[in-house]
Amino acid sequence: MKKNKMVDLIASSAHESIHALETSVKRLAPDIADAASMIAASIGKGGRILACGNGGSAADAQHLAGELVGRFLMDREPYSAIALSSDTSVITSLANDFGYECVFERQVLAHGRKGDVLVAISTSGNSPNVLCALEAAKKINMKIIGLTGKGGGKMLGLVDVLLDADSTLTPRIQETHGFIIHALCDLTEWLLNEPD
Repeated sequence: MKKNKMVDLIASSAHESIHALETSVKRLAPDIADAASMIAASIGKGGRILACGNGGSAADAQHLAGELVGRFLMDREPYSAIALSSDTSVITSLANDFGYECVFERQVLAHGRKGDVLVAISTSGNSPNVLCALEAAKKINMKIIGLTGKGGGKMLGLVDVLLDADSTLTPRIQETHGFIIHALCDLTEWLLNEPD
């Protein structure tokens, strides 16, 4: 009996995930293309991609950086990308000395330059340390791509491109973000390596 219930829960979750992905992609495809063009343009001019987020969104930031520095589908030169969630010594020292809200802001100010791109990931769109990173990126004229849940939260209006997944449930948002991250990497490689 419990197994049947678990099977039903799996099917229900899969249905929710598919629905969130399909409706998000239908609405956001042009914006995903714009975001990939922004990333490719920055990399093409020697720029850097910075990515940040908390918890599962930190893992997504690291996933994005890993695909850009390594490769997605093409053998090619590495692209400069840093996940601001991955250096525990930096994060813990900043949290200890300045407060947790500053852990991404200080890194953006240290590593970011005009023309670079910040990919800010927050399922709610309201994470204080991510919002502080946005403000820092604006100060140095970086471009900003926001990945959020439905509506964008406080990140709405603070980013150049908002990619808000069509759900309010964290797991469904993160599953959609996974697709978006892969799409960004795929399109970036294609844009930077397409034949003339």
